[in-house]
Amino acid sequence: MTYRMPTYLLLGIFAGWLNRHQAAIIEYLRTENEILKRQLNGRRPRLTDEERRRLAVKGKALGRKALAAVACIVTPDTILAWHRRLVALKWTYPRRGVGRPPVADEVRALIVEMARTDSRWGYTSIRDRLRNLGHLVSRATVATVLKEQGLEPAPKRSRGNSWSAFLKAHWTGIAAMDFTTVEVWTTGGLVTHYVAFVMELATRKVICAGITPHPDATWMQQIGRNLADVFSGFLVGKRFLIMDRDVLFRPEFRRLLEQSGIRSVRTPPSAPNCNAHLERFHGSFKREVADRVIFFGEAHLQRVVDEYLIHYHCERNHQGLEGQIIQPGSEVSLRSGKIHRRERLGGMLNYYYREAA
Repeated sequence: MTYRMPTYLLLGIFAGWLNRHQAAIIEYLRTENEILKRQLNGRRPRLTDEERRRLAVKGKALGRKALAAVACIVTPDTILAWHRRLVALKWTYPRRGVGRPPVADEVRALIVEMARTDSRWGYTSIRDRLRNLGHLVSRATVATVLKEQGLEPAPKRSRGNSWSAFLKAHWTGIAAMDFTTVEVWTTGGLVTHYVAFVMELATRKVICAGITPHPDATWMQQIGRNLADVFSGFLVGKRFLIMDRDVLFRPEFRRLLEQSGIRSVRTPPSAPNCNAHLERFHGSFKREVADRVIFFGEAHLQRVVDEYLIHYHCERNHQGLEGQIIQPGSEVSLRSGKIHRRERLGGMLNYYYREAA
């Protein structure tokens, strides 16, 4: 007689084996999580919102009792709290806040730009001009934005022109002049030489007006005559010459310029930023050449200055001109051809260009 094991008994054995297998898996995962948690040295693991969402959904399905047995990273209460928050977010709708909507950043920037561009425009004028651009704001909003930026109302804001406003208003008719000093070895030892540079601000063109170890009144007068010469003077067509309060710019020198229709604009004491463009040029000249060369005689200094000015005008890109060259050659526009390197002052100054095909 053949004995058959009842089906329910087989199912019970299989279910018991499956439960023991799952319990072993869970026990292994709990042990692994405890080890990983211990390696964090007591620090809480950083979970993303998506990871919290997944744990909340799975934890809710298990229930608090089962979570207490298996959860290792966070407590069951935390997981269930995440789930409640997830449910709450499902039924949360955006609500409009109390009060007026905030002013857009674009409108705020326009208000500040208009106030700084024309100091005579008041709150009402700025509001009306914004309306021309399709931005409807109140006069009070304009006042609030300007006060936040520290800008005074129109009558106070228009008192006196800033230095930058003066330069922009007379840009094409302004030049700047200043001296830099260079130490030169001569037969009499180390002698300080004065180098006079003059810059046309609109184009950034620079000339060396003269070099001398003794900038006396006679020498300065000759420099003034050369600059103001009606045929070849660098200052022809200029209305203003910016200079500092150096004693070298004597009254006789300034009167000579005024006779040619050039007004001397003297910067305040200890204010190099008022002649920032030429000061920047002096820094470039020192950094790129003067601090890297030992000068032997005035003629050597003159040759170095001449070479640098050629490089400055024809081979050097300028940030103030949006990376352009002041006097670019025809090779700048070439897009094909062999690339060459032009050296000046023994490779101290370099320029890369393409050879015309």
